[in-house]
Amino acid sequence: VELVESGGGSVQAGGSLTLSCAASGYPYSSYCMGWFRQAPGKEREGIATIDSDGSTSYADSVKGRFTISEDNAKKPTAYLQMNSLRPEDTAMYYCAADPFPWRCPIPTINSVPMDYWGKGTLVSVSS
Repeated sequence: VELVESGGGSVQAGGSLTLSCAASGYPYSSYCMGWFRQAPGKEREGIATIDSDGSTSYADSVKGRFTISEDNAKKPTAYLQMNSLRPEDTAMYYCAADPFPWRCPIPTINSVPMDYWGKGTLVSVSS
């Protein structure tokens, strides 16, 4: 299984970015797809998830600003629309996938081992 993230970059505060995660070779019909981020000196945190039933979950820090979605024709996929970006959103963003939807709800996803990970894409927000 390979997960490849794209869409990161540099943006000014208040701007928007959309991250994409493409999965290849995923062998299961059920899944939890999650976006995580890790800022320098901080722990990795799960910020948005979507499962194979279409249920979504968000961390409080991004709720109302970020939206996770998928392409029904290309499951599993995960997009992260990020609006109203803040300097504190600066981090490396990772996509992860797992065959167990029960792992998806935040904060559960922060304490379970996701099976597959991408290499990450950097998001930098300047003030």
